[in-house]
Amino acid sequence: MIIAVDGPAASGKGTIARALARHYNLPHLDTGLLYRAVAATLLRAGLEPASEADAVASCGFEDELLGDPWLRTDEVGRLASVVSAHPPVRAALLERQRNFARQPGGAVLDGRDIGTVIAPDAEVKLFVKATPTIRAQRRHLELRKQGADTSLDKVLADIRTRDERDSQRSEAPMRQAEDAAVLDTSFLSIDAAVQRAIALVEQRTRAGG
Repeated sequence: MIIAVDGPAASGKGTIARALARHYNLPHLDTGLLYRAVAATLLRAGLEPASEADAVASCGFEDELLGDPWLRTDEVGRLASVVSAHPPVRAALLERQRNFARQPGGAVLDGRDIGTVIAPDAEVKLFVKATPTIRAQRRHLELRKQGADTSLDKVLADIRTRDERDSQRSEAPMRQAEDAAVLDTSFLSIDAAVQRAIALVEQRTRAGG
């Protein structure tokens, strides 16, 4: 069974995807980490994120890099959104993601184009969303816990910019798949959001079976 979980930054899709993977005993891939790894590789080499050629040259990273905590920082996240807009970067990482999805037994993948591009034949597709303000509050709290000194207004502006870039890019824009179930986490606790996600998966698998 392939479960595709899409949605914007700080919507809760990663938390939900990890919980679904545990619940169904499936491997999980946060595909956003691939783009963060490209951004991190590029940063360490002193290259330019806006340069398509530099971004493509940074796609040959080792899998071990995906476990580096630095990838989850806001700095790397902002640049990941920039490099992910380059069509050749998305093409370079496409097969890597599809191979993960196609492994025996299935998998859970979360990102922004899983249900539309990476695994359009996934048995279950979820689109996780929340209001920009709620997502900014979540990300701001997360950053404060990491010791970052940034304002809520700046975080909200960054989220709006990232949303626009992700949804307007020419290659594989973020959008809800036509057959995806929508899960709005704006006013749900983590436990409630996870339980709702499991219920949606059960509904879809029953309908498909």
